[in-house]
Amino acid sequence: MTLTDPQRRLTHQRPCGPPMTSEVMSWRHERPYGAVMRTFGEELRTWRTTRHYSQLELSVDAEVSTRHLSYLETGKAKPSREMVLHLARVLDLPLRDRNALLVAAGFAPVYEHTPLSEPLMDSLRSQLEQIVAAHAPAPAFVVDASYQVQLCNDPAAAVATKLVPADSAAFDGGFNLARLALHPDGLRKHLLNWPAVAAAMMERLEAERRHRPTHAGLSALAEEVGAYDGVAEARRRHRHDGAGIPPVVVPVELELGGGPVRLFTTIASIGTPADVTVDELRLETLWPVDAASGLALRALADG
Repeated sequence: MTLTDPQRRLTHQRPCGPPMTSEVMSWRHERPYGAVMRTFGEELRTWRTTRHYSQLELSVDAEVSTRHLSYLETGKAKPSREMVLHLARVLDLPLRDRNALLVAAGFAPVYEHTPLSEPLMDSLRSQLEQIVAAHAPAPAFVVDASYQVQLCNDPAAAVATKLVPADSAAFDGGFNLARLALHPDGLRKHLLNWPAVAAAMMERLEAERRHRPTHAGLSALAEEVGAYDGVAEARRRHRHDGAGIPPVVVPVELELGGGPVRLFTTIASIGTPADVTVDELRLETLWPVDAASGLALRALADG
């Protein structure tokens, strides 16, 4: 298939979206600790309440005495580096926030934040490129915590550029799945069940925001797309219409010109990550709900 210039910018052969630099990928970029430093005790207490732990519950799960935990929160005791990492694991903190908790306790970060374009990531990037390419003719993406597309296959690029002009405001800031799906100038006019998709995407965004409450990029994205015209109404309608038996999945129903294409999404993460970038990557693959949708995807790929 011959790609247009906009499609070429979005193929799996190169990262999708703006180039990643060391400044963009730095863990400090997302959490401005240089502005107002909080103590380790304040950070620990905030995370404990965010994760809905009482001091007793956390002390039991972490196998630490309630008194010692209280002393850590009030600053009467100073944690060791090992204790900081242990509590971070029990609280299921993202690696970015484990680094921040270490800094608050006076220790250096331990988790690197390596751009996907760096040579150290060559093997991982190569495997991800093979996965998304092999998923053709169905679309596949690799996205970061802010839904910014880092890699995608040809069908994903083709769908995006076929339905949304390259100069659309939906592409402002790069190729972002949430913005592309919810922006008024994005895929909205081609999504036959846009209210259901919008409600489901916002629920997912809010769930991920609760898991990563300090991720500034994710929070900013949720605020931005949540304010788009019609999104709040879609969420209200979804809540009011939820009394019946819900479907097995909420499909993405796209009108590609030759009839509706119905797809569902699977989301995978990379196991045992030891780098902030890897921890925040998600592999999103779309699958045809029925045979007709599969044929339509193959026709798009062959076209």
